[in-house]
Amino acid sequence: MLSEERRREILELLRTNGRVLVRELSKHFRTSQITIRKDLESLHHDGQLERTHGGALPKETGALKDSPLREKERQHHQEKIRIAAASARKIRPGQVIILDSGTTTTAIARACRNIKNLTIITNATNIAAELADTPVEVILTGGVLRQNSYSLVGPLAEESLRKLSADLLFLGVDGFDVRYGLTTPNILEARVNRAMAEAARRTVIVCDSSKFGRRSLSLIMPVSSVHEAITDKNVSKHDLKALREADIEVTLV
Repeated sequence: MLSEERRREILELLRTNGRVLVRELSKHFRTSQITIRKDLESLHHDGQLERTHGGALPKETGALKDSPLREKERQHHQEKIRIAAASARKIRPGQVIILDSGTTTTAIARACRNIKNLTIITNATNIAAELADTPVEVILTGGVLRQNSYSLVGPLAEESLRKLSADLLFLGVDGFDVRYGLTTPNILEARVNRAMAEAARRTVIVCDSSKFGRRSLSLIMPVSSVHEAITDKNVSKHDLKALREADIEVTLV
């Protein structure tokens, strides 16, 4: 069977079954898993499917959905708790850190409640509320409230960040394509995230493994701007290798 014929049949199986797995496709076509992975990578880069750990899912229509924060909070909950704990261990008393809006960064805020002499800059109103009754000093950017994410965006948020400096930025993302970069569904959110990265000495991406191989509407920054990534152990070997080849320090939880 020619590679193009095999790839067309993979897409047909995907439409029928809702997902495909590398090991099952390998048996179905009686070929190696390496060959199947190459097929899926090719189809992914052609925009015909979404590559995932161990297989692929149908291509979502348009950009990745900008889901409400409450909906996201239920997804990959245990992974986010472990990522938050690993993130908190990297923070030292006396530091200034930036947390963008999101469920993983909210978990980090909760893990930081007892760190002494800590300042947190954030554009997330829910994170500010989480820390309101703690010793942590909170600096909340101004801006226009996005109800989906409880975040503040727009020129006021960007301008306030340009006047601040931080040791670490912990940035959650909706899509992490190791070739294309970091993405989010909202253009204004992406602009604020870039301003955060410019204000911080070190950028740490915090996301569960489901975010890898995905792209959303707005590019935040290229992978070359990232210093470190904290994710769970289900990240694919392909993505892990690409991260390390990009000189990104990786912490697996």
